Amino acid sequence: MPAADAEADVLIVGGGPVGLTARALLERWGVRALLVEKHGELSPFPRARLVNVRSMEIYRALGLADGITAAAFAPEYGRIRFRDTLHDSDFATAAMVGINAPVPESPVTGVVTSQDRLEPTLLAAADGRVRFGAELVDLVEEDEGVLATLLDRRSGQEVRVRARYALAADGANSTVRQRLGVGTTGPGAMADFTTVVFDADLGRWCADRPAGVYFTPHGLFAPLYPEGGWAWFAPTPEDAAHADWAGLVSRALGPGSGVPVDVVRVQHWTMNAFVAERFRHGRALLAGDAAHAMPIVGGLGMNTGIADVHNLCWKLAGVLHGWAGPGLLDTYGTERQPVAHRTLRQAVTNTRLMLDVQNRRREQLRAGAAPSQRIELPWSQRYFAQLGLVLGVSYDSDAVLTDGSGPPGPPGTGTDADTGTDYVPTARPGRRMPHLPLARDRSTLDAFGEWFTLLTPDPVRWERQSTAGPWPLRIEPLPREHLGVCGLGPQGALLVRPDGHVGARWRDHPPGGSALRHALAALTCATSREPS
Repeated sequence: MPAADAEADVLIVGGGPVGLTARALLERWGVRALLVEKHGELSPFPRARLVNVRSMEIYRALGLADGITAAAFAPEYGRIRFRDTLHDSDFATAAMVGINAPVPESPVTGVVTSQDRLEPTLLAAADGRVRFGAELVDLVEEDEGVLATLLDRRSGQEVRVRARYALAADGANSTVRQRLGVGTTGPGAMADFTTVVFDADLGRWCADRPAGVYFTPHGLFAPLYPEGGWAWFAPTPEDAAHADWAGLVSRALGPGSGVPVDVVRVQHWTMNAFVAERFRHGRALLAGDAAHAMPIVGGLGMNTGIADVHNLCWKLAGVLHGWAGPGLLDTYGTERQPVAHRTLRQAVTNTRLMLDVQNRRREQLRAGAAPSQRIELPWSQRYFAQLGLVLGVSYDSDAVLTDGSGPPGPPGTGTDADTGTDYVPTARPGRRMPHLPLARDRSTLDAFGEWFTLLTPDPVRWERQSTAGPWPLRIEPLPREHLGVCGLGPQGALLVRPDGHVGARWRDHPPGGSALRHALAALTCATSREPS
């Protein structure tokens, strides 16, 4: 067996938001992780620009939400505006629900913030080992783990790392996915785009009508940071190597703008749309863009990846610490792959609707329409209210014990299977536990962490349950006013997984003295399912 230069429980490949979030989550679980990133530092480009409400719930549990919010835009920037040029009035607008204002379904509000502002916060959230400038060039699966070969891009030397598992968060062109021969399904590469980061004084056109994104027929404009900076997103021109980027941005701003443009950075990229055919290949697991690439419209890509690792990391910890069986890792793909497919369909639909608005407005202007003439939007104001897609995710796997209340519903949706707009809180097994107040400024969501949580209005009765075993468990009193929404009687209980999804529900009293222990064993694939 070849010798290794370093060892880890989990090798995380990729230092973007998904890999960095996985590193923080694994450290909370006491898992030794090594993160490697081929670039020499964190990305200086803004890239993803939205942290949705579900991701902020995850970051709240990590103690990061307040810091992320403090560096982000104010809530009024949670809006999309359509204009003929940046200095014209809106001809259409849409709110980003859960971003532009608080929602009663969550204790947090999502934010508009650039990825390069988010990543340093995530990097500082854990002390685990990180190696920048280390590119994975080979990955071999072994009986008890993986052996990775890394190229140090500074010295040119190769090093080997042996790990129990590899977590691939290395982007849409994932080296890990390609080395494992995992295929993808979906539209694939949709278009080539260029992002131009620039400085310009555009406040007089936007300060009184703030937005996270301004769509125009000549490209998309986005403010980058509360203190200044802009980005322009547009299709990549044919002769990109010789393009006058400052001139292109100036022309896109509109005739007569007269605003000096100082170009800071230029990045070319491809808008991809696909889902990997499998999320697990032996000891390697795919997450984020390595598992699913989403069009940028709607801000669904990065956030879906954050939810991936939130689902995965407690399962890895359970297997590594011995209180879960290896089969628990199979539930990662079973649960997250349907969500990825549903989210991809939504993202592709959003993109086509946005382009439809731009194209229709362009045709109106060519036909001589007055600047004040509005177009009929191809969606209702609710269309981008994606709480059903974000908070209504349903899991159906061996890590969920059904209670006879019916199937959990379409994966990744609430009650509206077509748009994912509606979200109806429910504690049905497989669903995210609803946000309910336990005390002042304390939510049910704050009761979850590096343990399973039993929520019950009758803690004393449930403390008598036999729970002998290795599982981390806390029992939390549930106020009786929440029994209705939870579907519980006065002696019932909910067993909530570390990721906040309901794993089991007993509507009234426990059916037997070992019901809780049997449920924990079954949810973690530690034993075959036993009747309780």
